[in-house]
Amino acid sequence: MRNISQFTHGTYDVLIVGGGINGAAIAHMAARNGLKVALLEKNDFASGTSSRSTKLIHGGLRYLETFDLDLVRESLRERSFLLRDAPHLVKPLSFIIPVYRGDRKPLWMMRLGVWLYDRLAGKYTIGKHRFIPRDELLGLMPGLKGEGLLGGVSYYDAQMDDARLVLENVLSAQARGAHVANYVEVRSFLKKDGKAAGVLAFDTIGEREFEISARKVVCAVGPWTNLLMHKEEGNVPPLVRTTKGIHVVYQGQISDHALIIPTTQDKRVFFVIPWMGNSLIGTTDTDYTADPDRVAADQEDIDYLFRELRRVFFEGTFKKEKIITIFAGLRPLVHKEGEPAKISRDHVIKQAYSGIIYVMGGKYTTYRKIAEDCLKEIVRSKPLVDTRVGFPVYGSGEITESAPDVAGQNGLNVDVVKYLMDLYGTRYKDVLRLTQNNPALKEPLCTCSPAIKAQVVYAIQTEMAVKDEDIIKRRLSLVYRPCRSGQCVREIQRFIAR
Repeated sequence: MRNISQFTHGTYDVLIVGGGINGAAIAHMAARNGLKVALLEKNDFASGTSSRSTKLIHGGLRYLETFDLDLVRESLRERSFLLRDAPHLVKPLSFIIPVYRGDRKPLWMMRLGVWLYDRLAGKYTIGKHRFIPRDELLGLMPGLKGEGLLGGVSYYDAQMDDARLVLENVLSAQARGAHVANYVEVRSFLKKDGKAAGVLAFDTIGEREFEISARKVVCAVGPWTNLLMHKEEGNVPPLVRTTKGIHVVYQGQISDHALIIPTTQDKRVFFVIPWMGNSLIGTTDTDYTADPDRVAADQEDIDYLFRELRRVFFEGTFKKEKIITIFAGLRPLVHKEGEPAKISRDHVIKQAYSGIIYVMGGKYTTYRKIAEDCLKEIVRSKPLVDTRVGFPVYGSGEITESAPDVAGQNGLNVDVVKYLMDLYGTRYKDVLRLTQNNPALKEPLCTCSPAIKAQVVYAIQTEMAVKDEDIIKRRLSLVYRPCRSGQCVREIQRFIAR
């Protein structure tokens, strides 16, 4: 549970502002290197960009077109580390790209692209690319139009649970001694002789203001970088260019494979990905200059995705009334002119005159490398712990027990146990431990998911959930599952109210 009083004692080596994936990983790595660490997030962990992604850990096949080969190679290496270090949250997934007559990229070019992608991966390849004949492709993707279809290619990347990957980095940092808190907003920076010496913070739950002292302050706030920079240094040129991406969660799973669809309108691609028994469709890529706290999908974004879907799927395959939910997020790209889709996803670590370190840009996949580069700016007197050999998160490790055995011992359905193992990794035991003293916590939360009531208690006691939306959206991802009864929401609200 949250503990705000811990922040008022002593001076921290590093204070990180921003509880998205970069801030969480920096806190985790700093604590692993023996630093005294504080991490603050003004809302809930991963409530911004880091839970509104396409849920992919990937090298970035499309970056081959811009010849960003170093970024692709680095991302493919980092992908392999994540598959190793967080196997319960990051899993291999096959991708298929259909090619039609008249497409901007012909079939030979796509075949060359996936071949080069695997070559760049080298020893980190997780599955072999291949050409898919037309008839086989139609069997793999029901509803796909056959007219003009030449065939396709397949290759492998990985899929993740983005919100939980952030959370498990936060919990890992906390387990190593870091002081972490959500719903704490930074109102201003404390200065000593012109240099940052901490922050004035406000606990939005307890409604009280307090100071935190730190030798180094890191801002890993993604789309909020420009706002925080202006607060600290006044009217300066923007460091980050924000572009909006929206996703639609659609009822029903189209295929076990992910589908990549090249668009005709803006020369980019979007995905149709299996996600929790349904389909995740997205994303768009348009400039956004309004308040980052108010980003939302509009009808034009939704129409864009469905228009491109109709180009390759038969009429009626996708119906808007089967949309479960829609979410929008912002990409914090390093500021540069040009088409959003062509701007590099590389990261930049910038130290301001005040000594505050700003972390900008980057891909979700490379969060370990981003954290490492940031720590190198802070710790210069000694080498860092080499996390390339292992950077496990809170639930990492080998599960040696079989799901049927655990189910039998605890009086649970096997599918429920498998679900808990996938969500929590080795920490599934911590959830089940709650049911030993209170067997009622084994009861299903609702009929819409395999979740049990113990998970809500665990989210509040261990995972610092404060509001019902913290659990619904980010701890249990119930927002992605259709629920007609609403029982899960009522049960969660009842536990929160206690």
